[in-house]
Amino acid sequence: MRTPRQAARTVVVAPDGAVFLLRSDNIEVGVHWTMPGGGIEAGESPAEGARRELWEETGWTDLAPGPLLCTWEHDFTWHGTPVRQHEHIFLTRGPRRGPLGDVSAVHAADRILGWRWWTPADLADEHAEALWPPQLPELLAAVRGNPEHLTADAAVHLGYVPNSGP
Repeated sequence: MRTPRQAARTVVVAPDGAVFLLRSDNIEVGVHWTMPGGGIEAGESPAEGARRELWEETGWTDLAPGPLLCTWEHDFTWHGTPVRQHEHIFLTRGPRRGPLGDVSAVHAADRILGWRWWTPADLADEHAEALWPPQLPELLAAVRGNPEHLTADAAVHLGYVPNSGP
């Protein structure tokens, strides 16, 4: 039985269309790339959790989650506990930069191995390492150039997406 877990993430898109992703490792899923985010704390809305997680993992205090891009559910093991995680993924624009300040303790605790900006061509490379969610390139291609026009009604609900495993 998996423990339900609520989470939120923010996909940050630079003016040139590149997307900021974190490289993470998970015992069940393996190495993968995902956007900053994590578990929603008691009393937080998904947007509040996404903003806090963005700050914790990047040090960026000047960005806030924008419109909801998608939701999805997936299974993995979080700090020894098998979970079924329901994620809200928000979209925002931001400058192309690296993390600010010392985020090394958070990265070590969450098994974040590194970060990089992915261009649209990088995202389209079928030989790239796994992405969370796997549909991220298609989701971003659908809104490229017009993320401000997204509304809650336009968000994509992917449902449950099984892992491909390590």
